[in-house]
Amino acid sequence: MNKAPLSTIADVIRGVSFCKDEGYTLPSEGRLPVIRAGSIQESLLLDVGQIWVPEAKVKESQKIRRDDIVMCTSSGSSSLVGKCAKAEVDFDGSFGAFCAGIRPKKDKVSASYLYHFLSSPAFRNWTSSSSGANIKNIRISELAEFEIPLPPLEEQKRIATILDKADAIRRKRQQAIQLADEFLRSMFLDMFGDPVTNPKGWKIEKIDDLCEVQGGLQVSKKRSELSISAPYLRVANVLRNSLHLDEIKEINLTQAEYDRVRLKRDDVLVVEGHGNPNEIGRSALWTGEIDGMVHQNHLIRVRVKSKEICPRFVSDYINSPGGRVQMMKASNTTSGLNTISTGIVKSTEIIVPPICLQDKYMSVVSKFGDVLVKNRMYENGIDLSFFSLSKKAFQGNL
Repeated sequence: MNKAPLSTIADVIRGVSFCKDEGYTLPSEGRLPVIRAGSIQESLLLDVGQIWVPEAKVKESQKIRRDDIVMCTSSGSSSLVGKCAKAEVDFDGSFGAFCAGIRPKKDKVSASYLYHFLSSPAFRNWTSSSSGANIKNIRISELAEFEIPLPPLEEQKRIATILDKADAIRRKRQQAIQLADEFLRSMFLDMFGDPVTNPKGWKIEKIDDLCEVQGGLQVSKKRSELSISAPYLRVANVLRNSLHLDEIKEINLTQAEYDRVRLKRDDVLVVEGHGNPNEIGRSALWTGEIDGMVHQNHLIRVRVKSKEICPRFVSDYINSPGGRVQMMKASNTTSGLNTISTGIVKSTEIIVPPICLQDKYMSVVSKFGDVLVKNRMYENGIDLSFFSLSKKAFQGNL
């Protein structure tokens, strides 16, 4: 299959640069909205995370047009670098300097074909090795030179149609899981009330009074000579109320470290650092699928030590609006990476309803959780099938 540098089949557009004091969080006359990396999800969220900058800062060529592909090119999280989404409409606004716009030349490349390639494992493997120690970057010049597999235009459209249909099936499964998660969140609020206002007057405690809070291991090359090897969880493995265990890495450590950070069933894992502030503090329950598991320092372990509270309740509270507000307010931002500390987790205040009510909630979670587990298993299978299909497509075997 022929290949062509990205810059020959698309315009690669730099994001809008502006000073911190030039950006407003609310609309204002004479200003245009600029979206950031957090708006790059399964689709491009044009009304989320906007910063309003002086209109003169945004060139006409930087305004988002339908079929533009917006990509995160700089982040503290390597999993975010290279993530992209395609615009479905024209937008009188742009994207920030940590992003790039890719505008397909329609006589040379199908926008949908190009989007699927830039979302494929083949391209994301390249972006995961992007430069930078703390901040991962894709240089615009490197992106422009990256060679794209390029069959004839009609073949591109055929491939894009197949991948569009497969992707639609994948997204429907994701939507089913999201609806199930929303049901459990609604049940939580119905039984316990809004954690922010605590309308039911539950007792309030700090997490530190109810749980043991422990940081994880720093990953470094210096560990290669240590005698013990163990599987470890990373931020990529811990989503909100779910674990993705398809790729588990190993880390070398000492016996003392192993004893300190080895996970036990029902430990709550809290994300300590992320490029997207909305993902700070997301948590999930460790259910013991893999023996001897430890965790890296970008995850904080919360282990319940009180009989007053259930581990799943703690995790769901941290994931609730009340818990998330506390985490986001207390987080720090350094070089684009948003972080919380073990001290912040310890000081987080949590409502403590009667244990009998928590047990009743756990009964609902348990029954509904079986459905979620099956859905997530199906989702993983669909994802693997989709990525396999994508791989074949861009190797010319579809």
